[in-house]
Amino acid sequence: MTLVDTPPVRTSAPLGRVVLAELRWVLRRPRNLLALLMLAALPVLLGTAITLAGGPSRGGPSVLTAVAGNGLVLPVAALVLAQSLLLPLVVAMVAADALAGESAHGTLRGLLLAPVSRVRLVGVKAVGVLVMAVLSVTVVAVSGVVTGLVIVGGDGLVTLSGTTLPMGSALGRVALAVGWSSVQMAAVGAVALAISAFTDHPLVVMAATMGGLITFGVLGTIPALDWLHPLLLTTDWSAVVDVLRDPLSGDTLATGLFRAGCYLLVGMSVAVGRIATKDV
Repeated sequence: MTLVDTPPVRTSAPLGRVVLAELRWVLRRPRNLLALLMLAALPVLLGTAITLAGGPSRGGPSVLTAVAGNGLVLPVAALVLAQSLLLPLVVAMVAADALAGESAHGTLRGLLLAPVSRVRLVGVKAVGVLVMAVLSVTVVAVSGVVTGLVIVGGDGLVTLSGTTLPMGSALGRVALAVGWSSVQMAAVGAVALAISAFTDHPLVVMAATMGGLITFGVLGTIPALDWLHPLLLTTDWSAVVDVLRDPLSGDTLATGLFRAGCYLLVGMSVAVGRIATKDV
């Protein structure tokens, strides 16, 4: 009887362990923690400035005007401001590290050669970006709620429609704003992840993502390009303010979610397609 040596079967690590390892890597990076701290400080600075100034200046955005004496408006106002620059920047930074950063450090080649499905690899990286996006939005909102109640004050939520919502309903509106903004930032992360799959330079990913969003914002202000506005990711970003209206107007919010979902699907499809065919 002849014994035949069989090569060892390479098995991949359990998905849960891989995801946890990725999350530990993302959440322990000093610059990611610094970014979360910066986001937490934004509502504090905003609420303090409004309180010390005795209220926002006249002619400013209505959501900022409503903050005075109405603390639960502050988290939504902070999300509106952070969504224009800080939140996309943080998400783009994490997405840039996910693939382009790995490639720049020479570790992506090892991951692609490992006995792990490339589709699963992109999925794990996407989970890391998604968690950071949701966490970033949540940090802004939680800091805004605490700051609003402690510094600005207010009992319940006075909506932009003039009605007053009790504390429970007010917190529900803030949670709705968090969920909506998280989907928008997830779409930004998907686009950045797709760009990250094509380059070895994280700075290129951040520049391309932020440059694209700024371009979208500029194009969205040109009336002659009304036909293009429905295709721009940033078109309905200001719609998060609608959570402060009573009754809640959901049409624009739903349109924004649908648009973000399309960008999310396209971005992830491009990232998976590129990594699946990447030559190592």
